[in-house]
Amino acid sequence: MATARTPDAAFVADESFVPTSHKGLTYPFGGAEPADGDVMTVAAGVRWVRLKVPGPLKHVNCWLVDDEDGVAVVDAGMNRTETRDAWKSVFKGPMSGTRVTRMIGTHFHPDHIGLAGWMCDHHAAPLWMTRGEWLTAQMLVADARPETPRAVTDYRHAAGWSAEQIEIAAQHGWANFGRIVRPMPMSYRRMVDGETIRIGGRGWRVIVGSGHSPEHACLLDDAAGVFIAGDQVLPRISPNVSVGITEPEADALGEWFASIAKLKREVPADVLVLPGHGDPFTGLHTRLDAMDREHRERLDELHVFCAAQPRRVVDCFGRLFRRAIGQEMLGMATGEAMAHLRRLEVEGRAVRETGADGVWRWRAKS
Repeated sequence: MATARTPDAAFVADESFVPTSHKGLTYPFGGAEPADGDVMTVAAGVRWVRLKVPGPLKHVNCWLVDDEDGVAVVDAGMNRTETRDAWKSVFKGPMSGTRVTRMIGTHFHPDHIGLAGWMCDHHAAPLWMTRGEWLTAQMLVADARPETPRAVTDYRHAAGWSAEQIEIAAQHGWANFGRIVRPMPMSYRRMVDGETIRIGGRGWRVIVGSGHSPEHACLLDDAAGVFIAGDQVLPRISPNVSVGITEPEADALGEWFASIAKLKREVPADVLVLPGHGDPFTGLHTRLDAMDREHRERLDELHVFCAAQPRRVVDCFGRLFRRAIGQEMLGMATGEAMAHLRRLEVEGRAVRETGADGVWRWRAKS
């Protein structure tokens, strides 16, 4: 009998299941990290806060950037009692007496903006996000409902889930996101790709990427060589790139490839990268090249796999991920496999066919 997933762990959709290497990177802090409830300086005017999250990632990184009369907070962690307690320790301890001038959310995932609304309320601070991320978060909170929508059940069936897997997932309804994200302010300040925002007299250029999320905001301080990458670039894992029920015809992997190329054009290779998970590192272009290359290799392998016979989404897990996929991570794995199959469609290397059983199968085209 499959076991039910942990709702909050399953919504930390930041880690890809596609294996990637991480050679050629340098970790300037040698594995040092801030303790719970503490901060660690990583660059002039930039401090690191590490917060625990459930699931295999174990933590999320947040950043405090010195502002004119306080600090700007970049990402806030998940809406959990443990996370709120950690922030209280930070602002009662090393950052005692410091006000939060603004709350910046890199993207809508709950381990990054789950406590954004709480932070805004607690410090009377405005929220800054890109429009696509703010709207997506608000839509998911507003769309909470006790029962799983029929469209979601049909989508899971079409991907090849078993009746048992569908039933277990349906027991959790369609409200997990709202449970781990505090309500956000009714208004926000929109961040736009290419604009330079001033934080503490320093210019941070907004560079928007997509694929992992709709309009993920990265921040680059050109003068200091500091790049807050969020989840757009991670040092030891690739970010999860998925296609789901909200936009089933999306080419998320194609968008992500384009974003990798954009970052190589716009961000110098020698910056200090501050990622959403993992340790700060240098070697940005090396990491971008590795992620691009290895996902393209998986696409080629998937094309060959679908040439032998038509494949369902769930059939592709073993070829793509090199690991067992249990019930808890079934949704994320489905989304990522869909992203790769959709990319093969867009490239003209595969065609999707719907069988009499209502299940999708992909056949490779030569």
